[in-house]
Amino acid sequence: MTRVLVVDDDFMVAKLHSRYVAAVAGCTVVGAAHTGAEALGAAERLRPDLVLLDVYLPDMDGLAVLRELRAAEERDPGRRPVDALFITAARDAGIVRAALRAGALHYLIKPFNQAALQEQLRHVAAVRARLDGLGQARQEDVDQIFGARPPGSRELPKGLAAHTAELVEQTLREHPGGLSASECAAAGSLSRVSARRYLEFFVDTGRAEVTLRYGGTGRPERRYRWLG
Repeated sequence: MTRVLVVDDDFMVAKLHSRYVAAVAGCTVVGAAHTGAEALGAAERLRPDLVLLDVYLPDMDGLAVLRELRAAEERDPGRRPVDALFITAARDAGIVRAALRAGALHYLIKPFNQAALQEQLRHVAAVRARLDGLGQARQEDVDQIFGARPPGSRELPKGLAAHTAELVEQTLREHPGGLSASECAAAGSLSRVSARRYLEFFVDTGRAEVTLRYGGTGRPERRYRWLG
């Protein structure tokens, strides 16, 4: 379970983002803060796994908050590190660069849709789970962790619908051993042609992988597995 602290100076925005988080399986909101001081106090008290962090706060900016969190981790080597995802209206490239250097996992510019934030939350959960399960990392593990960052506002190609994409994604997630296009279609009550279009889109965007399995007919069957 990914424990999330939501930090935003606007009470209504914080509530909205909290609802977005609560709708993601495997994520739970442990608290909300509206100033930098509140954020640091809540992080110390609640020990979240992830902080959704605004840049513009009334007492200190979000970059300073993240630096303070990193300093606290250095003072206490036994403290579990917290990840940070910036969600802000700040568009200045210098701020984006500073967020990256401070160790932010990603940076979403307001306004964004619910799907964009939820995709980032699933990515964070997948990265944390992968790292927690590793003793020693292989290069392919590192490549996937550092190279498979979702862009956050990815548009579906023309002809693909968001609700169907979510259905196919969920179907794949529920079958970690992988599915063929026919099996995915049956599980999601879709046509095989439609299911395969979404499956191939996920492969093209790095969120799923495809392997070939040879059956009794001698013809290879394409099987799809969700990554993360």
